[in-house]
Amino acid sequence: MVGVLARPHGPEAATATGARLTVVDVSHAFDLRGARLPVLEHVDLAVAPGEFVALLGPSGCGKSTLLRLIAGLEPPDSGTLTVDGSPIIGPDPSRLLVFQDPTLYPWRTVRGNVALGLEARGLLKAQGARIDEALRLVGLADFADAYPHQLSGGMAQRTAVARALVNEPRLLLLDEPLGKLDALTRLAMQGELVRLWQKKGFSALLVTHDVEEALVLAARVIVLSDRPSRIRAEIVNEAPYPRHRDDPNLVRLRREVLEILGHVA
Repeated sequence: MVGVLARPHGPEAATATGARLTVVDVSHAFDLRGARLPVLEHVDLAVAPGEFVALLGPSGCGKSTLLRLIAGLEPPDSGTLTVDGSPIIGPDPSRLLVFQDPTLYPWRTVRGNVALGLEARGLLKAQGARIDEALRLVGLADFADAYPHQLSGGMAQRTAVARALVNEPRLLLLDEPLGKLDALTRLAMQGELVRLWQKKGFSALLVTHDVEEALVLAARVIVLSDRPSRIRAEIVNEAPYPRHRDDPNLVRLRREVLEILGHVA
């Protein structure tokens, strides 16, 4: 099994309230035209409380499928997934998935979209103040009454993140949440994700195709193989935050990851 770091990385790691995730010998396949298409094969993974881990691998190798299994959206064919020792048997507000597309309801304001989770759980009246807190955390307090069509791509994605944060998740699952943003907005949002993670102390598991993004954000980068996916390598990045893209160590790690992925300069 991939080893768990002795402690989460980050300036506020001592106050981490994140969940401990354990994935043991998980395999999964899809039904495709009457045949089984293997996607994941004997995957072992552990995420420590408050740790930020990134998943890298070829397109279609099963990274997003693994996130869906962890989110409880479907069960694995074999193996076990647990959070803090309890089996994952379905979705739970403590484990939330943020997608590449914000998927906001166009007829709801920013505040209305962020409130969805609390509404669904019958907690809006008792815990509605958490909406304002989440909007402040992502810098959208002044846009609470705006509608999705009035937002930039970055602001829409901030709204999606706030919608997750309002539920106070202990494990945040990020499925290429910055993939469709322009380059400058993406850089800014990377910094925002680190800031939110450090402030709230949740555990984070990020799927990305961007090697540099993975190394800038995560304490560990897990490199997956082609489908059916297995874990090929684990890269540990102990550099302090904020990280700089021209740091020689980050440049060296980037080259190492690209070589593992078969992209040799």
